[in-house]
Amino acid sequence: MKHLEFDGRYARAILSGRKRATVRLGRRPNLEEGDEVVIHSGGYAIGRAVIEGIESKPVGELTEEDAFLDGFSSRKELLNALKTHYKEVLPDSPAHVIRFRLVEKFERPPTSSDYAYEGNTPLEIAEKALKYLDLPEEDRRLLELFLRSGSLRRAARKLGGMNKRYIIREALRRAYEGLKRKGVLKPKI
Repeated sequence: MKHLEFDGRYARAILSGRKRATVRLGRRPNLEEGDEVVIHSGGYAIGRAVIEGIESKPVGELTEEDAFLDGFSSRKELLNALKTHYKEVLPDSPAHVIRFRLVEKFERPPTSSDYAYEGNTPLEIAEKALKYLDLPEEDRRLLELFLRSGSLRRAARKLGGMNKRYIIREALRRAYEGLKRKGVLKPKI
């Protein structure tokens, strides 16, 4: 299953249905209409959603409707929020409006890391992968950076920004799959 992650400040708006879209800058997300995703906010998996559509356009063409779907009261408010999440927000920056429909709210949300790694912690995965797996050099470098930094967020910042978290998460997922194949780790949930 695919994942869509949000800052913790957006959880209430997502769960209430006020936020039914998200605007992401940069490369187009690996999502398609009809995909089911787990919604994460503030470190918790809070629900499951279906992607209803993705529209790509430059930031300068974002509309009031885009802002409203994203839970904001105006286009200006949306642009200000984007500036808190991205280093550079220019009129020609590529933007992707991802519309989604929440289909399930998790009553007692597991932490995002529990959900993604079946109850095994990212720190445990990184430590064991470095010890037991013959990792590609890039994955080894990313996992070592993650362990030195102590958190996914700090490691991503060292790589150039919060939008780099996916690179570390992908290395962790590959490591987890390798550890499961070797029998070093098993699902806990």
